[in-house]
Amino acid sequence: MKPEFECHVSYHKRMYRIPLVLLLALPACAQLSPTAQQIAAHLTANHLKADVSFLASDTLQGRGTPSPGLDVAAEFIASQFRRAGLEPVGDDGYFQTATFESVTPNTEGIELTLESGESLVKADKTSITLQEAAACDLNHTPVVKVTVKDAADLDGLTAAQVKGNVLLVEFPESTPAIMAAARRVPAVAAKLEAAMVVMVRGSGPMPMRGGSARLREASAAASKIPVLVVTDPAIRSAVASMKQATLSVHIAAPAITPVKLRNVVGLLRGSDPELKDTYVIVTGHYDHLGVRGSGPGDHIYNGANDDASGTSSVVEIAAALAQLPARPKRSIVFMALFGEEVGGLGSRYYCSHPIFPVDHTVADINLEQLGRTDDTEGPTPGQFNLTGFDYTNIAAILSAAGDEAGIKVVKHEKNSDAFFTRSDNASFAEIGIPDTTLSVSYVYPDYHQPGDEWQKLDYDNMAKVDVAIGVGLLKIANSPEPPHWNVENPKAARYVKH
Repeated sequence: MKPEFECHVSYHKRMYRIPLVLLLALPACAQLSPTAQQIAAHLTANHLKADVSFLASDTLQGRGTPSPGLDVAAEFIASQFRRAGLEPVGDDGYFQTATFESVTPNTEGIELTLESGESLVKADKTSITLQEAAACDLNHTPVVKVTVKDAADLDGLTAAQVKGNVLLVEFPESTPAIMAAARRVPAVAAKLEAAMVVMVRGSGPMPMRGGSARLREASAAASKIPVLVVTDPAIRSAVASMKQATLSVHIAAPAITPVKLRNVVGLLRGSDPELKDTYVIVTGHYDHLGVRGSGPGDHIYNGANDDASGTSSVVEIAAALAQLPARPKRSIVFMALFGEEVGGLGSRYYCSHPIFPVDHTVADINLEQLGRTDDTEGPTPGQFNLTGFDYTNIAAILSAAGDEAGIKVVKHEKNSDAFFTRSDNASFAEIGIPDTTLSVSYVYPDYHQPGDEWQKLDYDNMAKVDVAIGVGLLKIANSPEPPHWNVENPKAARYVKH
């Protein structure tokens, strides 16, 4: 624990004792602003280490969504919000309950046969992946083939061509443009009322979920259009040369199991008569990848940095701000989100079922990967990054906060924009809320690996970063002017809601 985070001084006539052993730390403390010193008096490296070491322990089995370990993590976070004195604002105390369904594809008896002229090719069952599960039986149904090199190839399709037929999408390679187009295929097929989709994959990775269960909100309409991904070389060869074809397929109905998932939400209510009904949201996802694989070795994906570090920071920043003598003018919402690793489910659920009015929510500050300073590009102590650095004026606010806390706020020229849509902040951006994701390292050893364990985090640095974040939150909460999008930036303009 660094000495500048152990000093105690007098504020608003409240006296904190200064142990003799820490007197030499006073010059370092004096570099912090009064607000930063107040927060630092309550936010320590040891508190963060205690939180992360529990959340990322083997006992919680990697906090997969859903899992018993995720449920235990939610209870722990709620207990910490309770101890901090935050107001419970969910439908069940600190919990915002979301009812989902786990849809498990049934691959038993699956068959796919492609006929073109005199040629008949039956796909190897091991080469078929159900990306979207739905029961389907087709017999000699006409195929509409499209070879996709970019999204424009999909835009040329019409309902007259596709309705009631099999949409067969060929991907000759795996460029970023093709991968982006692949993600659009199910929506295009549904709009054009295809009978089903078969995506024939070329070499290289393509976006697909594999044959495992997927989660969908219980109130959402069940998919009527199955989506298959086929990698069979014989099918690929037949598709490459075919002119006209029909397809026969059998897919059994999936197994559906109800699942209860929970965001954990606590409120630090503001003090200003008018501004208290406006909200700054602080988020971090508490799920990770669970247990994967079999055989010898470690199969628990503990997710210490991703994102027990962000979750613990949400908890400890909340506790520190709740202990300050004066409440912020705006209300601050502290939220731990489920399901980020499986498509941002928790943030998307909150944004479609907001507890607080969207038009009264001024910002979302999302916390990810705050503990590791061993970035693959080099050490990163004493600083943190922002995604979408130029998308809003939040970077300027947090940079000023960093100056007060002795932390540098930096823009990664390559990753700042690229990572903007890769975390929970993207859900809030889509409904027009100015936001960003903060991290100390974008890519580090053990990212999404079992080796991301609590012993590898730099808790002293993490405490300094969290103090800066706390200062920044108070700046946003106390300012009469809320954060705003940079409408001059074309990448940000799409998020502005008129």
